[in-house]
Amino acid sequence: MQKTPFLHASRIFPALAAAFLLLVLAGCNITITNLTPDTVPQNPSQIYTITASFHPENRQIARASIQPRIVIDGQIYKMSQSTVSSDVWEFDYQIPAGRSAASYYFICSYKVDTQPDSTPNEVNSELQNMKIAGRYVIRPEATRAPVGSRVSVLGAGFTPADIVYFDQTPTRTVFESPSSLSFFVPAVEPSRNYRLAVNGSGLNLDVGTFRVDAISFQVTPTALTMRSGEQQALTFTIPTPAPGGGMLIDVTTDVPASIVMPEVMVPAGQSSVTVPVQGGKPGSGSLFFKSSAGDTAVAVTISAK
Repeated sequence: MQKTPFLHASRIFPALAAAFLLLVLAGCNITITNLTPDTVPQNPSQIYTITASFHPENRQIARASIQPRIVIDGQIYKMSQSTVSSDVWEFDYQIPAGRSAASYYFICSYKVDTQPDSTPNEVNSELQNMKIAGRYVIRPEATRAPVGSRVSVLGAGFTPADIVYFDQTPTRTVFESPSSLSFFVPAVEPSRNYRLAVNGSGLNLDVGTFRVDAISFQVTPTALTMRSGEQQALTFTIPTPAPGGGMLIDVTTDVPASIVMPEVMVPAGQSSVTVPVQGGKPGSGSLFFKSSAGDTAVAVTISAK
């Protein structure tokens, strides 16, 4: 019997319709994007929010049917929809004591509008990893200051062994607590940027870029002459009040046996400080200071009693 064009069409159209339906179903999927950082800072409660986006690739997916879950430590938990976006879902996970990392993956079930009564489809993410950082830097108190300024660094996991470096130059570093260090800006070349880092405890931390500003100061008198055991006052004056934490003025000498003097620190909020200088062994040399005006010096002569 000869087959008519109508009979050919009656077979072709159902086949095309079935192929089209398969293509639509194959294209119905969920894109899972993990929004959780690979490393998160440690917190006292040890509870960490794991966040991910579950985005439908086309309109065939029934949004109300989307049900994300997370598999972590062998347990499956439902995730909660975030207020940020309808595609974003969250789960608060408490890391067990003694742990500093977690591995997990996501499962998302969904249905398509064309098959509301069918078994839900599922899509899985790849395995994800999260590390808990117990030692990190949040921020420095300031990103620029003149030589001698005291600046705090906030973070976690600090120890008394930590030292703040300006490039390769170590600073005078003060351990205040596991969450706070402070350092004095060293006598480096002003008007340029330096890379700050906290070194120690086997893990170096990048703090960021720090600019050292120029500042000048005056020293009076410009020369000291005294006998061994005698004292004279030396006054340092800066142009503006010292910042919080005070300002340390770096003083060196080429006759350390002939000079006895305390550390020079301009108190916070003040613009000058006077310190006593005592004569030691007989000798002559200088006290050296570094400021934006360059290296200056006060001549010192110590004679015998």
